[in-house]
Amino acid sequence: MRTQTTKLLSVVLILCLVFSLSACGSTDKTASKSEGTVKEIGVGNGKHGDIKVEVTFADGKITNVDVLEQKENEVLAEPVYTQLKDSVIQANSATVDAISGSTATSKGYLEAIQDAITKSGLTLAAVTAVGSSKSKEETEQTFDVVVIGAGGAGFSSAIEVKKAGASVVILEKMPTVGGNTLISGGEMNAPNTWVQQSLGIKDDTPELFYQDTLKGGDNLGKPEMVKILAEQALASAEWLRDEIKVEFLPDHLFQFGGHSRKRALIPVGHTGAELIKKLKAKTDELQIPVKTSMKAEKLLTDANGRVNAVEATSKDGQKITFHANKGVVIATGGFGSNVEMRKKYNPVLDESYMSTDTPGTTGDGIVMAQEIKAGITNMENIQTYPICNPKTGVISLVADSRFDGAILINQGGQRFVEELERRDVISKAILAQEGKYAYQLWNQRIADIGKTIEAHQDEYDQLVKDGLLYKANTIEEAAEFFKIDPKTLQNTVNKVNAYAKTGKDLDFKHRSGLVSLEQGPYYIQKAVPSVHHTMGGLVIDKDTRVLDESGKIIAGLYAAGEVTGVVHGANRLGGNAIADIITFGRISGQTITK
Repeated sequence: MRTQTTKLLSVVLILCLVFSLSACGSTDKTASKSEGTVKEIGVGNGKHGDIKVEVTFADGKITNVDVLEQKENEVLAEPVYTQLKDSVIQANSATVDAISGSTATSKGYLEAIQDAITKSGLTLAAVTAVGSSKSKEETEQTFDVVVIGAGGAGFSSAIEVKKAGASVVILEKMPTVGGNTLISGGEMNAPNTWVQQSLGIKDDTPELFYQDTLKGGDNLGKPEMVKILAEQALASAEWLRDEIKVEFLPDHLFQFGGHSRKRALIPVGHTGAELIKKLKAKTDELQIPVKTSMKAEKLLTDANGRVNAVEATSKDGQKITFHANKGVVIATGGFGSNVEMRKKYNPVLDESYMSTDTPGTTGDGIVMAQEIKAGITNMENIQTYPICNPKTGVISLVADSRFDGAILINQGGQRFVEELERRDVISKAILAQEGKYAYQLWNQRIADIGKTIEAHQDEYDQLVKDGLLYKANTIEEAAEFFKIDPKTLQNTVNKVNAYAKTGKDLDFKHRSGLVSLEQGPYYIQKAVPSVHHTMGGLVIDKDTRVLDESGKIIAGLYAAGEVTGVVHGANRLGGNAIADIITFGRISGQTITK
């Protein structure tokens, strides 16, 4: 009896304890939600996968946001995780404007914060609208040189200016630095490089590079400028390697379309992020101010017509004049994202074409310079990149497997162009096919050569998720996924395999030699052309001085990179943009300080 009573009391006591602890826990949680601190984890879908955040709430307000996991581009994500974070905390809401140029990352970040808000069960306190804090910039600032644009050309110019002992500032209208350089593959052509030497390629020369580039642009590039590019590209590559500390793959090169040799250096990570991160680090080391969200609006001149200042507007609308004792360098890029400007010079490239370019690529530098009578040339020549995402228009870096042997086929399962032809030729050929799209096909052997899937795993995963890329064990399976006739595709592959054995492509004369597709597994990817590069722009001389409409030098004004129009002619060969922006960016910085 005593034992049963003791057991009964024990059970009662345990139950009381459980209920008591449960009540205490419930009371503490309720109290913390209304009065104390709550932390909740949320997840959103960014450009390169999930973004996981931990949001801290206190007294009905968001007090902090920590990013726990993310795979976003480091440079593009920086203002999202700083500026956008501040906006969220100030507004006490995830309903705020995205960071321009980092829209996909912003969207994923805000989704993650909203997910955390929802999970918390909190009703956030309303916040009275507070005007954005005004810039504390001085309205009149003076430097020796003002560089407009924080891409590869702008950074290269500013670094050379500072090394020459002059003061310099970089103005960038976007919240992030990098421009198109950042989101490019970052590959750079140069002849007779250390990587070519290590791979046994000993017959490349500046003259061959010059001839390839001139021919690739239908001989419309200015020979004098193409010669400078070809002769100084190696020094530019060595400068990036030795002074800027850019790392290039030591044992692999790309042979882009139109080139007679494998000569494109590949940065680690296979993107321009390696270049921009290292260039930005160098500017930080040299204490060069980089003013983001600062839009250059107008070039100012003195009584003699010499460019001596830039009028700019900050993100808060403040007008600031940046005086330039020695002059101004325009490095604002092209106009691929400006549909109206594209249509003005080439009506075919209208709204029906997407663009690989950043949103900031709108031709501002060209327009500003034209206002003071700068000359322009070649504006109608606008390049499309042939292998882009049909959903977003973004260039596919996974598809760089084309430079290692992947083939292009149409909906009928047939090859229709040489895969290493010029970009404009391939794009035109794709647009002539059924549906105005193409497929790229390669196998594991080719994938292992360049490792483009490994280098761009996030892009690969997204393409698979969107049904734009499929991995198959057999050719038949690859064909069936995209409703291509299996027999026709197999016949095409059989011909490729035969040509790979003989080393002679009897159909399209593949200049690098086809690679056997006998063994799977296989990868097949759908692609369309997108606007990629504008070859036209400002007229400059060999010292990067901008010329006016009559061919005379505009004192104090220099330009480098895609904003200029005298180098690439009718078509830019792949890998030549980085060589261009670094070479002429450096020349502008060296010349303006003399």
